[in-house]
Amino acid sequence: MSDLEVRQLRYFVAVAEELHFGRAAARLGMAQPPLSRAIRDLERQLGVALFERTTRQVKLTDAGEVLLRDAGTALEAVTAAAHRARNAGSAPSRLRIALKADIDGGLLPRILDAYRTDPAALPHELVLGGYGAQPQTLRDGLADVALVLCPMDDRGLESEPLMTEPVLAALAATDPLAARTRLCLADLADRTLPSGVPVDAGQTAPVRPGAARTASHLSEIFSLVETGSIVFFAPASVARRNPRPGIAYRPVSDLPNCTLAVAWPQGARSPAVAAFVRAACATAAATTEPRSQSTIA
Repeated sequence: MSDLEVRQLRYFVAVAEELHFGRAAARLGMAQPPLSRAIRDLERQLGVALFERTTRQVKLTDAGEVLLRDAGTALEAVTAAAHRARNAGSAPSRLRIALKADIDGGLLPRILDAYRTDPAALPHELVLGGYGAQPQTLRDGLADVALVLCPMDDRGLESEPLMTEPVLAALAATDPLAARTRLCLADLADRTLPSGVPVDAGQTAPVRPGAARTASHLSEIFSLVETGSIVFFAPASVARRNPRPGIAYRPVSDLPNCTLAVAWPQGARSPAVAAFVRAACATAAATTEPRSQSTIA
């Protein structure tokens, strides 16, 4: 069997995600007949059927499901390699910093002030993304350094912890649970998170990325919390910076603390990245421990 080509994988992924040859062809900007031939050629090359085709629907076979999972990983790796090669082939003109807005422990302005004083500093650019997106942004070569919440997917990355803080439950001030001074996860078992999934007694992270997210920005999330539609697990620094009369923040005894870290790709040799990491670690070390949030209402 000859090696698969990137073009073949892109064709396959388009059909697998659309489950419709016409829509996949339109997505790829090509006619349907050559796409159908390409998929048949791919199946012959692999010696397995990737799709079950009827006049009414297209479905993935078990082999197709496996290839879809691995093809996505392979295409991400190819894209990331291209980004990294382009970046390595040209002198960097800026430092790209990935983060989720407001999830910086309040440190970012002071980190940037310290970073700018380093002789190796470059002009910076903020690369904003959703919860949990920053590690992949680094792997894809779309950012040089990131501020991330841990635990994280650290494949191919190095990191240094900056600060650890409690995680609080944000709930409507009118919620009966707001009358308590401390909660446990079991108390919230019938509540829903911003991702649209119910609170899980095994919850271990302050926030969860989710495809079914009902809100993506803090302003949207807090509006939903105020109406009693959802609860939100927020790092204490986020609670401190977002006091609202309609929201009560309460400690959750069995919810682990969260850690903010600075992360960068393994093997990075950029003096600007090193300067930012130095500035982040020095700033965090000089920062006083956040005051207790147990009485925030």
